[in-house]
Amino acid sequence: MIHSAPATMPQDPLTAPMLHISGLNFYYGESHILRDVDLTVPKGQMVCLIGRNGVGKTTLLQNIMGLLRPRRGDIYFQGQSIVSLSPDRRARLGIGYVPQGREIIPRLTVKENLLIGQEALGTRGQRSQEVAEEIYALFPVLKTMLNRMGGDLSGGQQQQLAIARAMMGQPQLLLLDEPTEGIQPSIILDIEAAVRRIIETTGISVLLVEQHLHFVRQADYYYAMQKGGIVASGPTEDLSNEVIQTFLAV
Repeated sequence: MIHSAPATMPQDPLTAPMLHISGLNFYYGESHILRDVDLTVPKGQMVCLIGRNGVGKTTLLQNIMGLLRPRRGDIYFQGQSIVSLSPDRRARLGIGYVPQGREIIPRLTVKENLLIGQEALGTRGQRSQEVAEEIYALFPVLKTMLNRMGGDLSGGQQQQLAIARAMMGQPQLLLLDEPTEGIQPSIILDIEAAVRRIIETTGISVLLVEQHLHFVRQADYYYAMQKGGIVASGPTEDLSNEVIQTFLAV
C-alpha cells in the first residue's frame, strides 16, 4: 500500500509531492460521491486511477481541476493548497487537463486548437504563433493536419490533439481522463508511448484514469476506487489478477 502524506504539507515545492489529496469529500446535492479520498502523485511519475464506471473517478479529476468544489478536504499542488483557486488559476500554476470526450473545438483548425493551449501558460512561459517541434515528436500525425478542422479528425486523432493541446501549456501535472476510450488499438499504443515519452523527457507527473489494462500497467502506481473511496493501492507491478477482475473487468 502507498502511505498517504500527512495532512499538513511542507511548503517547500522541492520536497512536496506534485499532487496530494487529503480527506476529500464531495457531494452532488445530498448524494455523497467522494468519500475521504487520500491520493498522492509523486514528481515525475504516472499514477493510474482505476475502478468501474460511476465510482467517482471523473468527479475526482474535476475536483482537482477546480470544476467542482469539495465539501471537505484539501488539494495540494507542490505543497500549496489550491482548493480555493479557480480552474484558470490552477491551469496557470501548471495543471493540464484532458477531459473525457476530449472537447476539441470542431470549427477551429488543428493548429488553432493547439495554440489555444498556450492560454494556460500564464507567466510561466512565452507564447508563440508556431507549434513546438516537441509536440510533433510526440504526435507526428498532427504535423500533417495543421490546417484541418478539429471536427474532421478521427476519435484517435482528436485524442492526440487534446493531449498535445494540454502540453502546449507546459504543465507540470497532466490529468488524463480515459484517453483510450473508443479508440482503435493501434492508436492506443501510440498514445501510451507518447505519455511515457512525455514523462521521461519532461519530468512531469501524470494522473491517469484508465480501463485499458496494458495502459494501466505503464503507470508506476495505482489507486482503485469503489463507491467513491480509495479501497486499494500500490505499485502497478504488484497489480493482482483479483484486483484486475474487481476493478477493470467489464
